[in-house]
Amino acid sequence: MNNGKAKKPSIAQWDEADRPREKLADLGPAALSNAELLAILIGSGSVHESAVDLTRRLLADCAGSLNTLGKKSIGELCTYNGIGPAKAVTIMAACEFGKRRAAEPVEERPQMTDSEKIYRYFLPRMQDLATEECHVLLLNQSLRILGTRCVSRGGISETAVDVRIVLREALLLRATNIALCHNHPSGNIRPSRADDQLTQRMKTAAEAVQIRLTDHIILTDGNYYSYCDEGRL
Repeated sequence: MNNGKAKKPSIAQWDEADRPREKLADLGPAALSNAELLAILIGSGSVHESAVDLTRRLLADCAGSLNTLGKKSIGELCTYNGIGPAKAVTIMAACEFGKRRAAEPVEERPQMTDSEKIYRYFLPRMQDLATEECHVLLLNQSLRILGTRCVSRGGISETAVDVRIVLREALLLRATNIALCHNHPSGNIRPSRADDQLTQRMKTAAEAVQIRLTDHIILTDGNYYSYCDEGRL
């Protein structure tokens, strides 16, 4: 029986651009409002109110303050139609996570400003390898580490690196600088012809997408070769 009130459409019925989960996946969490982020946590609203409308109302009662929201008890949160004990606990847990993150000291990422630092970073990871591996350091504009990836594993004397894989990893993390490092299990730090060709291919391909290859290090147990230091980049 129709009581005269139109039922609110569920989030699943919204235009895809307005769905919080899809919006976060496409645009990142910074693109969402506090109400949309909170709606993702609680998952659903009530029969007559979507999750986003519910969280907007909840935040409005807190004058838009997340600090005020974090002070609400389970009982206070459960007074809202559509929020039960489980959702109330989820909201409280999220608020507590936010407090703990804010209380932690900011950990500064290592800065890879020269060949020695790159060598020291990779030495404990690669010095005992029996076969060749090639790793890429993904760096921001300040040469601080965004991440590192193993992009190839090979035999005793060589390894094949696909420059497309390296660039894909760099683009995914929005790196503006990269550095390659691979080991020579033989102990010979001198680059091979294949090493020279890889360096040139990587440098050219990276420049095409406005990424700089800062160095290519060949590492052995106790020594290294740097293309940058040798003036070959």
